Amino acid sequence: MAFQSKKLINDPNDVVTEFIEGLVETYPGLQYLDGFPEVFAMVICDIGGGSGHEPAHAGFVGEGMLTAAICGDVFASPNVESILSGIRAVTGPKGCLLIVKNYTGDRLNFGLAAEQAKSEGYKIEMVIVDDDCALPPPRGIAGRRGLAGTILVHKVAGAAAASGLSLADVASEAKRASEMVGTMGVALSVCTLPGQVTSDRLGPGKMELGLGIHGEPGAAVADLQPVDVIVSHVLKQILSPETNYVPITRGNRVVLMINGLGATPAMELMIAAGKAVPRLQLEHGLAVDRVYTGSFMTSLDMAGFSISVMKSDQAILDRLDAPTKAPYWPVGVDGKHPPAKIPVPLPPSRLSKSDETLSRPQQLTPQGHILESAIEAAASAIVNLRDYLNELDSKVGDGDCGSTMYRGAMAILEDMKKYYPLNDPAETVNEIGSSVKRVMGGTSGIIYSILCKAAFAKLKAKRQTRSFTVHWVDALEAGIAAVSKYGGASAGYRTLLDALIPAASTLKERLNGGDNSIEAFIASADAAVAGAESTKDMQAQAGRSTYIPADILASVPDPGAMAAAAWYRAAILAIVEKCEAS
Repeated sequence: MAFQSKKLINDPNDVVTEFIEGLVETYPGLQYLDGFPEVFAMVICDIGGGSGHEPAHAGFVGEGMLTAAICGDVFASPNVESILSGIRAVTGPKGCLLIVKNYTGDRLNFGLAAEQAKSEGYKIEMVIVDDDCALPPPRGIAGRRGLAGTILVHKVAGAAAASGLSLADVASEAKRASEMVGTMGVALSVCTLPGQVTSDRLGPGKMELGLGIHGEPGAAVADLQPVDVIVSHVLKQILSPETNYVPITRGNRVVLMINGLGATPAMELMIAAGKAVPRLQLEHGLAVDRVYTGSFMTSLDMAGFSISVMKSDQAILDRLDAPTKAPYWPVGVDGKHPPAKIPVPLPPSRLSKSDETLSRPQQLTPQGHILESAIEAAASAIVNLRDYLNELDSKVGDGDCGSTMYRGAMAILEDMKKYYPLNDPAETVNEIGSSVKRVMGGTSGIIYSILCKAAFAKLKAKRQTRSFTVHWVDALEAGIAAVSKYGGASAGYRTLLDALIPAASTLKERLNGGDNSIEAFIASADAAVAGAESTKDMQAQAGRSTYIPADILASVPDPGAMAAAAWYRAAILAIVEKCEAS
């Protein structure tokens, strides 16, 4: 039976900000940007990702390791503006290295931020860490996940930067380190997101093998075994010559990391370390140069651990042994305590709302009234589906799809009252994208921002040509094409596109076939719902669902597709109602 977990928190929406405030009070030398408490600054390595993995990543900010950490919401990628603020705050003439774990949201948000920073004149390099050894290829376009081995890459890159190397050389060392490390995790419990119920997915006497760090199901469920057996299995998986995840063979030297996932006692971690070292030495013929044991990259309150094995040589050891003041790397810190807040650097040019002269008009045209009704209906539909979407996502992802979409929908409803120039469809769509980008983290936020930006460009270009309805067909197709281009997904990948692609194609076909607009709109709404429901029959090829066993996916439609179908259908029905009334 699911139950509400006990957490020592205030508002679940404030946990990331309040955690950071406590961290900067605890460890001298850490600072955060005023107005962006999710951004730490102290200057060449820059790293980010969702929160909930503490001490990663903020706990590894310090001289000799990371320069900044960009912390998104719990298990959600940080948004582009936060990333850009961090880059601008810490990047000097030598440039900035972004170390990113291999998750779609992180790659998209950090990729877009990197391109924007480059356009502003910054030197930027990016290294993707994908050390997961639990899942056999292929994994669709998602690939292997980034796990606790990322911390070792942080240390190598930070030490390389502190030694005075160029950005290219630091990036080269970080990339080499990422190719030398493999990780696999084992969980005894499911983690609980703040303010949500605890899943009962994993029963008593069971453990999950090959889990991620966001609460998604593991690659397999098995009976709980003695730690000797578990350690042996994990090491064999990481070092398997068949999968060739890491270039480690008998006679090599290695570094071992035993990482707690949040609720594992130090005693159990030490036991695992004590069993892993002799197995590496005797069974695999490896020399163990260093052992790091503790909680480095957690998954909130999950019980379990992960094992990382990195091939080492003298160059790697020199980087790992180099001094650092990062508070959660096993060294001390000094007593100097600079001011906790530093001002947020602005981009070279930033237009304000007053400059853009965008605001809600006092009088709406007939089209403005229709657009207002459609937006309100679409956002309200998502608000009402928050718990349902979270429930779906808890089975195939990290359980926050509904909450993420809810934040975007509420921002849209609020901003529409003040900013949306509803008589101008193009600018209104652009403003919707701005609302979403501001409050929605993770993959969903950046995907919907891209969708809106591409639709805006198409609507702006077509303002004076063809019919109102055809404008929206073109805009929807442009948004779909942009999401597919940058996200890599297409029809059949088990994403929101499986709702939007049938909707757009049906709308276009019906209009070209002679149907009136109302008939075409209703048919396209039905196609969106049918497309979303059909994702139950698809094998995921994008996003976190690629890590979920097929038998689990077969019983659950994709929550992102269901959300897209819901808001699209609600908007269409509102348009039809307005058109029929007039």
